[in-house]
Amino acid sequence: MIAVGEISYTNIMPLYYYLNRAELESKGVSFVSGVPSAVNGLMQKGLVDVGGISSFSFGENSSRYLLFPDLSVSSFGSVGSIFLFSKVPAERLQGKSIALTSSSASSAALLKVILKKFYHVDPLYTVKAPDLKSMLASSDACLLIGDDALSAIRESSGLFTYDLGEQWMKFTGCPMTFAVMAVRRDTAERYPALLEDVKNQMQESRNKCVSEKFGPLVSGLDPALGGNKESWLSYFSGLDYRLNGEHERGLNLYYQYAFECGLLQSQPVITYFNGCMSIGR
Repeated sequence: MIAVGEISYTNIMPLYYYLNRAELESKGVSFVSGVPSAVNGLMQKGLVDVGGISSFSFGENSSRYLLFPDLSVSSFGSVGSIFLFSKVPAERLQGKSIALTSSSASSAALLKVILKKFYHVDPLYTVKAPDLKSMLASSDACLLIGDDALSAIRESSGLFTYDLGEQWMKFTGCPMTFAVMAVRRDTAERYPALLEDVKNQMQESRNKCVSEKFGPLVSGLDPALGGNKESWLSYFSGLDYRLNGEHERGLNLYYQYAFECGLLQSQPVITYFNGCMSIGR
């Protein structure tokens, strides 16, 4: 009936961790997992109806999508999992080569905005598979996100590292929203009650994870991800999973800058899903 997209990164897990999947599946909900770029693409094609997508992908498709209110992956400063790794300081990247991860268009757009608007440089960009060593073997800098970035930061000695959430807050004073929970408008018209159930369960999952200070979630993480319990608890505690007026101001500024940099064709309009209707702001 409806397909829910699930980004396969740890940072969005609190929105899914306590979903009653068996109950939702009995009502016709299926789950599709993938990296952000994959989930973004599936949603654009109509193969995913609702789920976590990059904020940039929402900006590209705001006329066809609605946002679930009060759900996002954001940060008020350091995000801890979206990094530019560079052999030279950011202000010296004019004309240099930067390898962008193939996993996310949103973070790539944010990097381009930060470098152009705040560091006043125009590097040369290529897209490569996310691996720190291979990316830097042929480029002056690289962008990694999610679990790839979390692994790379442990191997980044001697490099200049820039946390994009921290950079955004430094220059704008606004939180950065990296991922949103979006729904296709055509799906919202057909299945409003079921989508309301999905939205409520996601909000409840977020609330429970926050109230538990992410303890059970962290205890269940795959050891192959590396890190220790304390570092993961600190990581999740540094993220913000709400979406309110302050987040929206940051999003609109991001979209404005992306439009001015030629990354978006128009300034997106944020519209929210609200049960059997949608509300604009």
